[in-house]
Amino acid sequence: MPETWLIVATALLALALVLPRPVWRVTRNAVTVAHEGGHGLVALLTGRSLEGIRLHSDTSGLTVSRGRPTGLGMILTAAAGYTAPPLLGLGGAWLLAADRITLLLWAATALLLALLVMVRNAYGALVVVLTGAAFLLVSWLATAQTQAAFAYTAVWFLLLGGVRPAFELQSKRRHGGAPDSDADQLSRLTGVPVGLWFLFFHTVSLCSLIGGGRWLLAPWLAELG
Repeated sequence: MPETWLIVATALLALALVLPRPVWRVTRNAVTVAHEGGHGLVALLTGRSLEGIRLHSDTSGLTVSRGRPTGLGMILTAAAGYTAPPLLGLGGAWLLAADRITLLLWAATALLLALLVMVRNAYGALVVVLTGAAFLLVSWLATAQTQAAFAYTAVWFLLLGGVRPAFELQSKRRHGGAPDSDADQLSRLTGVPVGLWFLFFHTVSLCSLIGGGRWLLAPWLAELG
């Protein structure tokens, strides 16, 4: 288990990667990777045929799957995008709390490799390759402390960065943008108002941040207690 100062420092670093708008324009690409990966994974798990994934330089993305246009599989696939980054962060926090840093790094590398197979554009492939290479190089070449710092920063980033996109989407919709967003698709599929789907996204991301944060900060909280 890393020292308390490293856990707190990586949380602050992740916050610095999420809050400033100029930085977020770049780092949001990693959240998009998790978002579209979530769509793709759930599409496969629900029996849909995954046609491909595209990641764009404006940090948007598109996952195309084939199957029934309605039903539970389509609903779960559409709901997986905005929930995937915070839930991945929560899973990562659970692994780190169990001191499974190496397992987390290798699992992330494997997921990114699987995602790369389904990416259908050059920019998307570049983003996934660079992200996967970072995890692979750290897991192979870095010291134990550097691995811990990298892993904690990545998990904090998913937890914190997973909160912001749904709020950004709400703002965009208020100004007439994103008429065919995940929330709109889910509303058409289920008859549930768009606002309730946003509440669902916010609940998942904030609960993941609180739960994952408690796991990550457990050593610090124990010291305070």
